Amino acid sequence: MTRRRILAGAFTCSPSGTPGFTGGEDILGWNLLMQIAKNHDVWALTQEEDRGSIEEAITTKPIPGLHFHYVSFPRWLKPLLKFQGGHQIYYYFWQINAYLAARRLHLELNFDLFHHITYANDWMASFIGALLPIPYVRGPGGGAHRAPREIEQEYTLTGRLWEKVRRLGQWLFRHDPFFIKGQSRAGAILVCNWDSMRQIPKKWSHKAGLFPVSGVSSEDLSFPFPPKAEDGVFDVLAAGSLIRVKGFGLAIKAFKLFADKYPNTRLTIAGSGPEEPRLRVLIRGSSLEDKVYLPGTVPRDTLLSKMASSDVLLFPSLRDGGGTVVIEAMSAAKPVVCLDIGGPGLHINEECGIKLKPTSPMETVQNLANALERLYLDEGLRVRLGKAARKRAEQEYHWDILGVRLMEIYQPILHREPGR
Repeated sequence: MTRRRILAGAFTCSPSGTPGFTGGEDILGWNLLMQIAKNHDVWALTQEEDRGSIEEAITTKPIPGLHFHYVSFPRWLKPLLKFQGGHQIYYYFWQINAYLAARRLHLELNFDLFHHITYANDWMASFIGALLPIPYVRGPGGGAHRAPREIEQEYTLTGRLWEKVRRLGQWLFRHDPFFIKGQSRAGAILVCNWDSMRQIPKKWSHKAGLFPVSGVSSEDLSFPFPPKAEDGVFDVLAAGSLIRVKGFGLAIKAFKLFADKYPNTRLTIAGSGPEEPRLRVLIRGSSLEDKVYLPGTVPRDTLLSKMASSDVLLFPSLRDGGGTVVIEAMSAAKPVVCLDIGGPGLHINEECGIKLKPTSPMETVQNLANALERLYLDEGLRVRLGKAARKRAEQEYHWDILGVRLMEIYQPILHREPGR
């Protein structure tokens, strides 16, 4: 394969996490860049805030063919990062400087393709994709997903209003002339779940495809998982940002029903966020102080070790395009209980977990409790699902496999005649 020159947009990209940002987008950016660099020379545009972790990583272990160009933005816009939705607005304006940098680099290096990787959403314009006159690949992205109406009752009034604002904002961004031009120019549009796929207009659907935003590395699969403690306790793990949309209130209510029948159980919810005070009130009101633990945000290695000592991952997110922690649990050979929504609903099938159709909050709580009970009573089922989950992670979500898939997507676009 001839090595080409690839320009990549990776606003969030870090081997160890981007300060001030949450989720798996930074890991997505980092891993896809490493995969591309195996076959092509890559120049990645990313934010200045990631310079420290990136430079430390590439100094310790240089990556041939991978170059970084850091794009800064006026500090007076930084307060936007403190507000819900502020990251997207900050990023939209950051792209102005990124496009100017891309144009200068293209005049010098004459790139063969631009790949927009992060932000991994499917509704905001990529200025570089729209304006730089070279082949363009977008994604994988998501964001079109929404909680089913039946379960939106779990949101507060403020949360329901914010959902309406979010959907209105996405509608407006999808009608941005730069977004429309970029989608029209793209040779491939990659999305991470069926909700996002259904949002793509028919005129662009022929170039759309599913591609996950989460994966596992060989290091993940060879992580020295400690053996589960022989204390007889059935351990349930949940993890993620403590925000309403992650559904941890449902998790606690479901665990209450389950623990009332089977007392020798424990629930750990790893993460931090604005919902923590409400969740602690719910724990106290349910008399679960000695069974439900909120340790806050924990290092990734600690989380993986906790997965190894757990029996099941409970992931009741009401709206989630990716679900990185679901893939991590699969790599640890743990069965997953989740809602059939977005990314988790795509990752989990009946062979490696239990996914539930979302209904009303009350019915969903009961169904989650029933799923925990089923796994508690059937150790053989837990083992079978866990082994199948591990196999699925190895065969479908390994970054090396995803890298091969990406090169297959690149190939016809790189060889396409100009103007086609």
